[in-house]
Amino acid sequence: MVVRPVVSAYIGLGANLGDARAALQAAVRALRALDGGESLTLSSLYSSAPIDSSGPDYLNAVACLPTRLSAPDLLRTLQRIENAAGRERPYRNAPRTLDLDLLLYGDACIDSPDLTVPHPRMFQRAFVLLPLAELAPQRVPPAALQAAADQVLFRLGTF
Repeated sequence: MVVRPVVSAYIGLGANLGDARAALQAAVRALRALDGGESLTLSSLYSSAPIDSSGPDYLNAVACLPTRLSAPDLLRTLQRIENAAGRERPYRNAPRTLDLDLLLYGDACIDSPDLTVPHPRMFQRAFVLLPLAELAPQRVPPAALQAAADQVLFRLGTF
């Protein structure tokens, strides 16, 4: 049996339908239950208006999960957690009960039909960049933070 090395995976968490805070808390519990989840670290919780969409404001955070799962296996696990939370995908950028995005997977660059890492829009979104900068400032280009500076974001504190 081959043991995979531990990789730091950064996961964007978001929700804006129903009890968004409870959905994010349940997602964090599910992530903590994964192998490596006992070492999960979380950013602060933020609130932001939807981008390219409508609906209630989002609650967002970023988690760092040390994992031995492959990137595709982690993506499938995140999608199962979303589905368990009632996630539906009626159209692009639709409001959602839970959104879990695989932002970064170690230093990997992945471009497949099912997965793109780094996440293709993460460097354009303050609701990803600011929480990510709390956990891994070296992974956030200053130019990206500056470009997203006009996006209104409210830090709500911890979970």
